[in-house]
Amino acid sequence: MTIKAFTDGASRGNPGESGIGVIFKDEQGKTISSLYGYIGLSTNNIAEYTALITCLKAALKSKCSRLIVHSDSELMVRQLKGEYKVKDEKLKKTFQQVHALLDKASFQFEIVHVVREHNKEADQLANLGIDSKKKIKI
Repeated sequence: MTIKAFTDGASRGNPGESGIGVIFKDEQGKTISSLYGYIGLSTNNIAEYTALITCLKAALKSKCSRLIVHSDSELMVRQLKGEYKVKDEKLKKTFQQVHALLDKASFQFEIVHVVREHNKEADQLANLGIDSKKKIKI
């Protein structure tokens, strides 16, 4: 089963109050589930990576055979594809967390950059995460 995930991290200020949003869709585009949460004070890039980490943790508990993640973070997508180096020390830790989770995965993984307009639902959830102050546990 292929799952399409849409992830987003939002930060009001950089750093500032931050949240994440994740949506899982089936092959026909129907929403299977969604997650959102508050991650405290963070930068937008850490929020983007935290959204991806949350997505991967949830996907590891699913029965998907292929996970295609859509993100509007060009930096994160290019770093994960090896097109950009990860220079920031805090980002290196989250980058390594992503790879540790992918090492555990039995599914195929693909990450795709999308423009913001194609990631509105995840963005709304990330902002809901900030507004709700709801901590997320996966």
